[in-house]
Amino acid sequence: MTLNTEKSPYIQDYMEGNICFGCGKDNPEGLQIKSYWEEDKCICIFQSEEKYQGWKNLMNGGILATLIDCHTMGAATSHAYRQENRSYDSEPTYRYATGTLTVKYLKPTPNTVPIKIMAQITEVKGRKTTMRCEAWAGDILTAEAEVVAIRVFDSSQAHGQNPFHE
Repeated sequence: MTLNTEKSPYIQDYMEGNICFGCGKDNPEGLQIKSYWEEDKCICIFQSEEKYQGWKNLMNGGILATLIDCHTMGAATSHAYRQENRSYDSEPTYRYATGTLTVKYLKPTPNTVPIKIMAQITEVKGRKTTMRCEAWAGDILTAEAEVVAIRVFDSSQAHGQNPFHE
């Protein structure tokens, strides 16, 4: 990909007006995750806080699902840009939404250590991107997911109708 090294490698930094709880850089109360690529995997490292506990020292399952959901939508978006060999701040602008999210919780996820979320694209068919995602706490696999992302916005075809801006 031809990202300018002076700019951020995180796709979320290029989503202007994004107020999503999980990935919105413009939501000061949100999780504000950041996703980047390492070879063929899209990575997110998240350090939780006490307020995101389900049980003492364990992450709430809904927070973990939100991390996986938002991370994979960023992965699908950035993958599309990478496939076209263009930077995240180029046109057309794409946005993805969750088609399906199936999470298998394998072990309790500690709320006290950084969580590494790794997504890998398994199939792209038209507007649909399918991914496998894993959540790791150190060397412990705590959750895995299959996620389908659907491209719901393409600025080249929108004719001025962007549902993601006011």
